[in-house]
Amino acid sequence: MFNHDTNTTRRRLLKGALAGLGLPALTGAGLFPAIARAAAAAAADDRILVVLELSGGNDGLNTVVPYGDDAYYRLRPEIGLRADALRKLDDHYGFNPGLAGFERLWKDGHMAIVHGCGYDQPSFSHFSSMAYWHTAAPGGGDDYGWFGRLADQIAPYASPNLLINIDATQSLAVKSRLHTPVVFDDPDNFMRQGWPQERHLLDGIAEKAQGNPSLAYLNDVARSARDASALVREAWQRYRTPMDYGINDLGLNKIAACIAAVLPTRLYYTAYRNNAFDTHVQQKALHQRLLTYTADAVMAFMRDMERLGQADRVALLVFSEFGRRPKENANLGTDHGTANHMYLIGKGVRGGHYGQAPSLTALDDGNLIHTMDFRRVYATAMEGWLNLTSSDAVLKGRFEPLPVFA
Repeated sequence: MFNHDTNTTRRRLLKGALAGLGLPALTGAGLFPAIARAAAAAAADDRILVVLELSGGNDGLNTVVPYGDDAYYRLRPEIGLRADALRKLDDHYGFNPGLAGFERLWKDGHMAIVHGCGYDQPSFSHFSSMAYWHTAAPGGGDDYGWFGRLADQIAPYASPNLLINIDATQSLAVKSRLHTPVVFDDPDNFMRQGWPQERHLLDGIAEKAQGNPSLAYLNDVARSARDASALVREAWQRYRTPMDYGINDLGLNKIAACIAAVLPTRLYYTAYRNNAFDTHVQQKALHQRLLTYTADAVMAFMRDMERLGQADRVALLVFSEFGRRPKENANLGTDHGTANHMYLIGKGVRGGHYGQAPSLTALDDGNLIHTMDFRRVYATAMEGWLNLTSSDAVLKGRFEPLPVFA
């Protein structure tokens, strides 16, 4: 379990100061070795996990295409992607043509593809399946999200700004028993809502609750919200980057701004919203555009982390609530399915394929049979990246991590 203390804060400030001075490049060249070792220690002990949700059910088979399997083309005679159009990973798989950014990350060895992710008795409902992924409790759900429970495990006491959710409304995934997530979409307008004439009342918080525990708690929440909104607005106003995040930044540039400002946040959650990947009709061109927007934003974010000297601290987990049926439908799209890929991205990742790909011929009522419980990937991020001693309490059971992280 982690402890937040003044030493951690000093290490984080050291990292931020070095990044601001451009010293990571110097230390990497052998200058200032003592500072380089201190920065490396800070990175190892103060890691950040970012989760990106692709809502709507991304079609994994047209994302990482098994072009070496003839069954794929029998199932998808019209929307199947031809081998000569793919960004080939090896003699069996190729990325969708839109995934130039992912191809670069793969070639650099910084992307792990985990095959066959899902859960028993899958739901084909967006709402139910996403709730299962948000809570890591398939078939039942939970009052709190898995990311919120992770925050509780990292810091078993209220810790301001530990958890940030980039969205207009709070995701169930970040709901925590102990921590109040910072939730915002537009940093410039991130503040408590109210009439202008009430502004002084909203911003003014009584410092004494006069022996009233309930009032003290509300004051603490209000103070935390006020301080967080000020920190986020300042971080965004100061943030400048040469990186092009593309048409849809997916909130990743806002996360980069918070990291650049050395906020104490360890956990970030963002999403490609509005069921964008629910491609029932005329999927082929639309899906490629969605993947292009996603890969452009992810690649820009990872380059931004390099520029800021923070790449050693940050890992990204990407998921969707389910895959699509392997057989194309009559509308040249795909319908709700089951097993899918998950992705882990970052400098600390051992790139490659993990898990067993589901068979395209041995189907369950036309659907893929999952080969990997998705909670193993959550466990991998928690234990392998965040160095949590055990993820059992968060996931309410034992799920063996994969050897993705060095």
